[in-house]
Amino acid sequence: MIKLRSWFRHWRKTILMPLFLASFVTVVWASTPAIAQMQRPLLFPSQPTPTPTVQPSPVVPQIPRTEIRGVWLTFNDLDVMKDRTKVQNAVDQLGRLNFNTIYPVVWNSGYVTYPSAVAQRQGIQPFVYRGSDGHDILADVVDRARRRGLLVVPWFEFGFMIPFTSELALNHPDWLTQQRNGDQTSISGAGEVAWLNPFHPQVQQFITDLVLEVVTQYNVDGIQFDDNMSLPREFGYDAYTRALYKRETKKDVPNNPADQAWMRWRANKITAFMAQLKKAVRDRKPNAIFSISPNYYDFAYKFHLQDWLAWVRQGIADELIVQVYRPNLQSFIEKISRPEIQEAQKRISTGVGVFTGQRTNPVSIRQIQEQTRAAQERGLGVAYFYYESLWDIAPEPASDRQAGFQALFPEPATRLAQW
Repeated sequence: MIKLRSWFRHWRKTILMPLFLASFVTVVWASTPAIAQMQRPLLFPSQPTPTPTVQPSPVVPQIPRTEIRGVWLTFNDLDVMKDRTKVQNAVDQLGRLNFNTIYPVVWNSGYVTYPSAVAQRQGIQPFVYRGSDGHDILADVVDRARRRGLLVVPWFEFGFMIPFTSELALNHPDWLTQQRNGDQTSISGAGEVAWLNPFHPQVQQFITDLVLEVVTQYNVDGIQFDDNMSLPREFGYDAYTRALYKRETKKDVPNNPADQAWMRWRANKITAFMAQLKKAVRDRKPNAIFSISPNYYDFAYKFHLQDWLAWVRQGIADELIVQVYRPNLQSFIEKISRPEIQEAQKRISTGVGVFTGQRTNPVSIRQIQEQTRAAQERGLGVAYFYYESLWDIAPEPASDRQAGFQALFPEPATRLAQW
């Protein structure tokens, strides 16, 4: 293993950057969150894991100033983010169409998209993403978007997930968790990935340092975490976590990863860290939005130990955008009508993630409109995945797509960072 890791270090340092970037973008294209919502096979025989019962509550429409009309700027959109003119054109167009929030990616595949002292200190990033004229990409996006009246909420897309061959994984093998059989990787939409141990204090400090770096150095309106701020339930069998569980419960870690008490213990640990992270962010920037964008609750908790409903109930999350990437309208409506979403929208700004397409999987403006209207009818905001597929890569002309969004948002809906 030591020789293998040394070989990976040599390989990473000597590979040509153009080839690296080409393969990197290819991986990201494949990493749409829609893949994460595919039903997974059970890796360990077990009884069905019950999901906490949530009583239905009446729909409460959001007031216009809190309605989410957002879009993610993903790594696929890096060519836009690197060009000042393209950024200006993008925010101008989004502003004209009455969007009000953008979520630019800042953490993807073990790398950040801004100059980071934290990444440099850890020795995990041998390069810095810069704009076409050498400028700070994130600073430019923040400045131009805010001038146009758009909220900017940087998105830590990969959360605890990293490539197994990344510098971070190679430099800190003790930060990785593992499955019961010793495997340190799983297959995801982003390929073969490893998972940082969310229960390890050094991992928690690293994530906190990255988040506070963004909140402190940039004039952002908040920070966002998605479905990867979690842990597949098959993981948690590393030596550190085993010892921690034994110390706290006086029991050995169950062999069954779907054991209810074992799942609850890990989910609660992740929730406790999120509460700690929220406090750190608010101590640094009191009005910052603490946004989360998980998968639907049943999937998030059962398969990724992400009890986001607890995050809402405990006041950790200020904003919720549930990813519901479904081509079928009826299935989409069923997911957005769940009682846990209805409960959340009574407490915080709530929306749903709507899939707008990929190069290999275009989505019609009709489908986008149907899903958006279904969300609006239930008092929910929307965030679109992702910018490039709003109108640049689409089955209809850009002008038709833009007219379609204009029909969805005929009037402005100004959002404030502090409600």
